[in-house]
Amino acid sequence: MSDHEQRRGRLYVALAAIAWSTAGLLQRELSVDTATQLAGRALFAALGVGAYVAIAERGRVLSAFRAIGHGGIGVVALLCISSASFFIALNHASVANVLFMQALAPIAAAALGTLLGEPVSRRTWIAMVVALAGVALMVGGPGGTSALGQLLTIVMSLSFAGVIVITRHRREVSMAPAMCLSQVVVFVLAAPFSHFGEATTKDVALLATLGVCQIGLGFVFLTVGARLIPAGEVALITLLEIVLGPLWVWLFLSEQPATATLVGGAIVLVAVLVQARGETAAPVLP
Repeated sequence: MSDHEQRRGRLYVALAAIAWSTAGLLQRELSVDTATQLAGRALFAALGVGAYVAIAERGRVLSAFRAIGHGGIGVVALLCISSASFFIALNHASVANVLFMQALAPIAAAALGTLLGEPVSRRTWIAMVVALAGVALMVGGPGGTSALGQLLTIVMSLSFAGVIVITRHRREVSMAPAMCLSQVVVFVLAAPFSHFGEATTKDVALLATLGVCQIGLGFVFLTVGARLIPAGEVALITLLEIVLGPLWVWLFLSEQPATATLVGGAIVLVAVLVQARGETAAPVLP
């Protein structure tokens, strides 16, 4: 993989993290229940990613869906599990605990990647540990939670790490169709519990933005970027989502974050930047 492709991969994954980080800002303005949020966002995400697949494949849409193979089916299942675990975990664990466990995804992705023959550099391991410390400072560590909440957060972290590893391992095949299918499944599962009739015009506009831009565009960027850089580095860069989320709320809703949040976020950001610059500057070994 050339340096140019690796830089491009890091940029795309960073853009995915930026897109995902807007979730808190947008969801704060919704007036519908959780099931409606989940179903509405999934519906628009499926439409958005599906449109991308149609444009990118130029008439070979069915072939693109067939090409995902067993790995793509795994991505569909793991994304559904990750999304469901995240939302349910918020009802059984603190937000701090969920975010802390989400930050364990880089380590899980790196470990899974090594099992598939993709070694992780010492620089990446160090950057992941430093970033994890930064997240712990931001949210105050894992904190107390119920056994169910703890289990769900672990499942969430491992399933998302699995998505990254499969996308990287099957990099010769676009996993965008699989990500589209995962949102179709989420919609089908959440729709029976939804109350779309209670949604206002503002809610629909926000759900469309969440689905197309926040989730859909994030998935597209991840699909492209994860094929160009190692799985551990992908997961490390996605931690920018945790850093940027409070920043958007601060800038647009004037909610001042705690000093620990700012300091911890700065640590995560430095870890990501040092990792990216170091890997770019490192010589390519034969």
